[in-house]
Amino acid sequence: MKIKFRDLGIRVVYKVQRVEEVMKIIVISARTDEQVYREAAKRRDKHDFKDRMDKVLPREESDRAWQDAHSRLVKMYAAYPNLSKGVRAHTDSYIFSAAAIYLAIKVVAPEKAFEIMRDVMKENTEKIGRMLGKMMKIPGFKRFFLKMWDTMSHKNFGSTAGFCNVFYPKEKKRFKMDITACPYHKYLTELGCPEINILFCDNDVYTYGNL
Repeated sequence: MKIKFRDLGIRVVYKVQRVEEVMKIIVISARTDEQVYREAAKRRDKHDFKDRMDKVLPREESDRAWQDAHSRLVKMYAAYPNLSKGVRAHTDSYIFSAAAIYLAIKVVAPEKAFEIMRDVMKENTEKIGRMLGKMMKIPGFKRFFLKMWDTMSHKNFGSTAGFCNVFYPKEKKRFKMDITACPYHKYLTELGCPEINILFCDNDVYTYGNL
């Protein structure tokens, strides 16, 4: 059987085994960094932003901002052609699109841009947090998640992805790391919208804060 965490880019293959009176999850394999899942999440998030824009803004302004965001996104890709694969996993899937949409909304409705971004990002990541919270109730999944997260964090949030971290020694029921430099801060600042960096920090709280 499989569990697909599309928003996290994780696919887990597992089987259920009965041990006395308890059903246990036996993890066979886990794959991270699935590009197809990231692309699916990115497309869905874009639709969520446009839907919210249509609700908050006059349709003409919403459509004009959406076209502007597309133009900005193309220019951002062109301005950063030589990023590493690890960094591009963040810029191309999250950073550039968020910056392009936010900056475009600011042109037509500067007082509403931050609110639109905040609300959509919060709703989407809270859904992921609730899903993970349910998964943590499966016997054995907490232990598996900590083990998987140790590997995934070094790959997806390590130096090859543009982060600087302090990884602390492993503990049985705890994972701890400090991020001291972040590509979200770097590129959002360079693109002229450092104020939305905090929204990505909040995403981590909504996703992992209640596990």
